[in-house]
Amino acid sequence: MTHDEMIAAYSAPGRHYHNLKHIEDCLAALEGVSGLSGRDRETLTAAIWWHDVVYDATRPDNEELSARLAEQNVAAGLRDEVGRLVRLTRSHRVEPGDRLGAVMISIDLAILGAEPPIYDAYAAAIRQEYAHFAEDAYRQGRALVLERFAARPAIYPDTGFAAKMEGPARANIERELKSLRS
Repeated sequence: MTHDEMIAAYSAPGRHYHNLKHIEDCLAALEGVSGLSGRDRETLTAAIWWHDVVYDATRPDNEELSARLAEQNVAAGLRDEVGRLVRLTRSHRVEPGDRLGAVMISIDLAILGAEPPIYDAYAAAIRQEYAHFAEDAYRQGRALVLERFAARPAIYPDTGFAAKMEGPARANIERELKSLRS
């Protein structure tokens, strides 16, 4: 898959949130992470680019398909790690001590801790991506996803992200949950 094909995938109709802007925002978040080697940055950059290259809101295997494409297309020395990082975005769970995993997941979830107007635009875009669900079904499903994040001891596995974004993320999630339940 060429870079142009990746751009086209992220620009496909129906991608209201999981689009090129999401990738750009993730790459910008990576720039603010300190303490990474050049190799770590190269690996995370590749994982960010590949993590949502396949995105169809009607499928449960987007991350797996994205990981497989990454493993077929990135440099041999990066394949296993990039594939692993992409697969982590399915559950957004990371083992203790997994620094790259913690950074990857925290970057992918950074939107949860955004300023309220930005978060609200994200929530509206997610609703558009799941427009194939009736309103009640969507509200129930979205609430379950948000409740799972809210139940975690920490939403952000990277301590730098947690220090800056944990409070705002919890406030945004609680606000959206109230809206979904009303």
